[in-house]
Amino acid sequence: MEAEERLIRTEYSEIMQKSYIDYAMSVIVARALPDVRDGLKPVQRRTLYDMYELGIRYDRPYRKSARIVGDTMGKYHPHGDSSIYDALVVMSQDFKKGLPLIDGHGNFGSIEGDGAAAMRYTEARLQKVTQEAYLADLDKDVVDFIPNFDETEKEPVVLPVRVPNLLINGAEGIAVGMATSIPPHNFAEIIEGVKAYMKDPDINTEQMMQYVKGPDFPTGGIVTNQDELLSIYSTGVGKIKIRGRVEIEKMKGGKECIVVTEIPYTMIGAGIGKFLNDVYNLVETKKTNDIADISNQSSKEGIRIVIELRKGANAENLCNLLYKKTKLEDTFGVNMLSVADGKPETMGLVPMIRHHVAFQYELATRKYKTLLAKELEKREVQEGLIKACDVIDLIIEILRGSKNVKDAKACLTSGDTSKIKFKHKESEKDAKQLCFTERQATAILEMRLYKLIGLEIDALLKEHEETVANIARYEKILTSRSEMAKVIIKDLDAFKKEYARPRRTTIDNVEAAVVEEPKVEEMDVVVLMDRFGYAKTVDVTTYERNREAADGENRYIINCKNTDKLCIFTNTGNMHLLKVLDLPFGKFRDKGKPIDNMSNYDSANENLIYIEAMSHIIDKQLVFGTKTSMLKLVNGCEFDVGKRTTAATKLAEDDELLIVSPVEAGATVVMESKKNVFLRIALESIPEKKKMAIGVRGMRLMPGDELASIYYLAADGEAQMGGKDKTVALNRLHICNRDTKGVKR
Repeated sequence: MEAEERLIRTEYSEIMQKSYIDYAMSVIVARALPDVRDGLKPVQRRTLYDMYELGIRYDRPYRKSARIVGDTMGKYHPHGDSSIYDALVVMSQDFKKGLPLIDGHGNFGSIEGDGAAAMRYTEARLQKVTQEAYLADLDKDVVDFIPNFDETEKEPVVLPVRVPNLLINGAEGIAVGMATSIPPHNFAEIIEGVKAYMKDPDINTEQMMQYVKGPDFPTGGIVTNQDELLSIYSTGVGKIKIRGRVEIEKMKGGKECIVVTEIPYTMIGAGIGKFLNDVYNLVETKKTNDIADISNQSSKEGIRIVIELRKGANAENLCNLLYKKTKLEDTFGVNMLSVADGKPETMGLVPMIRHHVAFQYELATRKYKTLLAKELEKREVQEGLIKACDVIDLIIEILRGSKNVKDAKACLTSGDTSKIKFKHKESEKDAKQLCFTERQATAILEMRLYKLIGLEIDALLKEHEETVANIARYEKILTSRSEMAKVIIKDLDAFKKEYARPRRTTIDNVEAAVVEEPKVEEMDVVVLMDRFGYAKTVDVTTYERNREAADGENRYIINCKNTDKLCIFTNTGNMHLLKVLDLPFGKFRDKGKPIDNMSNYDSANENLIYIEAMSHIIDKQLVFGTKTSMLKLVNGCEFDVGKRTTAATKLAEDDELLIVSPVEAGATVVMESKKNVFLRIALESIPEKKKMAIGVRGMRLMPGDELASIYYLAADGEAQMGGKDKTVALNRLHICNRDTKGVKR
């Protein structure tokens, strides 16, 4: 009889919530965030362990990266080859890692953002420091091993890293709902910080910062907010401000040049190209006239970006402009998030070191327990062999009188002589006194005759003395935390001596860059914009001389000051601001530039409704009208804002702005619907509203109808509009009440 089918009813949202949380935790713990103990993400840990297993050591030949990636993917990390190769590449780049863990051979990318060659072309092997400080002692049961994804291999839960890798190399990762960003630090400083904590576990962040001065980026640069570092390292969250390092060099002819020799860590990759483009834009937009040329002369020797200045230029002011307007000064967001005890946790500097030190004590305890067990086994065997040498004649007689190994071993371990033939009764009596252990008996039976040579016996005795000394030392380390601390500190000092390097990043308090803006001479200009959206400015004299041609060729002609701003209103309800100074100033026949390129206006997705100088509308009222017949008046001062783009009005869904116009007393508005219904109303019937109000209804539209156009008529204005079958004189329409149906023409 088949089992009865059971339906389990449950809330759909609960299933989705549980599934999403499970997925998020999987990404957080098993992919995106590093472990606080070894400072490695799973893909990095698995790649290093696979190289260790393949025997790709620092003193052996390089192996193809494709072999390493394929082996790692097949055994430990079934998430695609690109993620593994990317991790391998980053671990080999000395401009990203303070302490590269992999020795790459071939094209592994550049600081300017060039990608690494394909994995089939490059080769790699472990760095010496990785082998000695990250992978040593894996054979001493210092970490737990778990089955891999298909349970055919074993992989370590964490690598036995002996230095605080999470702080030395930093980390970056984006998980689900959280991200980590830990800056790299100086190797020697972090080692000294760990030693200071081990000597005083109650040390606070301020005291710790006497040893760890701040981040040490592999690209150098200058940290400019030293006073804020204490707060950042206390909470694990904050913003580090970094600048590139610049030098001012003299050139021929009395000129100077600014040379960028170190870049901010955040500029690595495409940031260098963007920096060059930003400098070009400063020249093109006339933010500065002091730059004559810029060239990137960087090489294997280091960064060298040369900015040549014009004669008489103020180099210091230009440096400040570069800090303010480009990525030469940038912010590194710190969020010291890592996985601790299986959960994501944001920690400051001292808690991270506390976790590392606790891990070191755990590693040392497991290591010396394993070594002690081996030495105890060795001592047992050595004592058996020494004892056997004293009664070697008896043992030889037992062996010669035995029929098999089993009988001989029984005699050696328990004195059982029942199955052994002896030549002398005294020998049998002595044999019954033997009580070797099982391990000692096995070693005696496997002993070779040359071990009976006098020198070999002396060597055995000496080896036994060393074993006994090792046992005493290991037991002392395991029973005394202070002795274990001395051993850990001794190893740290050895690593520091061999792998420490001078600090590259300068830590200081630097005042914010202040740029002296060049004073602009105010003058009257005329803005000309043609029907294709190309705009320019000319002086008033030029316009007057070419008035007839200018009026015929241009859609908009605006008289204003060069210090004014243009307000660009679009059908989407947005207003874009554009400085008149940003428009090219020149000759009448110059083509100009598209306003799309100089403002946030997007001609592909929005239509220009009205454009005017800010000074012309700031003291006036503007009428707004939409295709759903919503009208309002807005005071022009509401549009005097600092943003380049702002919402000029609030629109209902599927609505569209049709008219924006400054108004005068006595004016009227005529609305025309798509079904040829016209309504003329007085402006006095339209209330003044705030810019983010929708407005009031102008014409009561029939179902399915909407406004096609809205016309503004001055008090004495005349206008005609072509209706369905005849021309409509708009100024002859009767002025009706607002919110009425209008008349059909």
